[in-house]
Amino acid sequence: MAIKVIHPGLATTVQDLGRPGYFHLGIPEGGAMDRLSLKAANLLVGNDAGAAGLEAVFIGPKLEFTADVMVAVTGAEMPIKLDGVEQPGWTAFKVKAGQVLTFDFLKSGARIYIAVSGGIDVPLALGSRSTYPIGALGGFKGRPIAVGDELPVGVAGKATEGKSIPEELRRKPGMPAGLRVLPGLYWHRITEEAGKNFFEDEWKVAPEADRMGYRFRGGRPLSFVEREQPFGAGSDPSNIVDSCYPYGSIQVPGGTEPIILHRDAVSGGGYFMIGTVIAADMDLIGQMQPHTPTKFIKVDMETALAARKDRAALVNRIKALF
Repeated sequence: MAIKVIHPGLATTVQDLGRPGYFHLGIPEGGAMDRLSLKAANLLVGNDAGAAGLEAVFIGPKLEFTADVMVAVTGAEMPIKLDGVEQPGWTAFKVKAGQVLTFDFLKSGARIYIAVSGGIDVPLALGSRSTYPIGALGGFKGRPIAVGDELPVGVAGKATEGKSIPEELRRKPGMPAGLRVLPGLYWHRITEEAGKNFFEDEWKVAPEADRMGYRFRGGRPLSFVEREQPFGAGSDPSNIVDSCYPYGSIQVPGGTEPIILHRDAVSGGGYFMIGTVIAADMDLIGQMQPHTPTKFIKVDMETALAARKDRAALVNRIKALF
């Protein structure tokens, strides 16, 4: 069977859990911005948690189905309609051949995840079906879906209509959003006052927020410890000799606007990194709209590891429902 794309939405791509192992070649891990939501959607329709689904940002697509399937939509709050009849989110529901899935205006969050029983069965590229548009790699022809596309679907597993993920197992960013940060290797490059201000200030997500990274504005500029810039680092104190960029790292070009590097970010460059958002909170960023007020929260490694353990336990609680 196939899914016919009547309207693609704003930027809808095929995503799974990504392609780790190629970062040293400049190919990012990619995959769903909100991994928890994708996993939950897949489990609801009887797929492996890492199967490929659709990630839609801000505006949902309009899709026609050519066979009977089970569908689940998780992530942001965006009213789901099947032939005009509203359907519950985070819940498995049946779709019959010829029916059309549409979405109303976004109410909260930023990205929805649409899972179909059998998964989106596009070819693997470096072990993943995720779309990396900048490199024209993976997904459906290496790009976001477009009008007239027919997305192939795999063999369906067993799923239960009406099965739902309880509200308490759905993570949301909060208001203001709180992102826990582990100070980075270049923390010593800023003054003590600048470090204090960074965590005291309230920032807001800038309009420049996408799969590569999220920019933030509104906090006080950083002040740097004076030094003689090393050869190759450039004249700006926020410049360094090129270095690797960890996933989730926060660079601050010119010391003014922090940028959190996300799923499709480059693997290295010449800006210093003030710290790294802990892995347990990276999903939250994928659900933050422009202008979302945000607080960065300083944590240590012990706290970061405990948070990762808690998030793994949350995923296991969801899996235990099936």
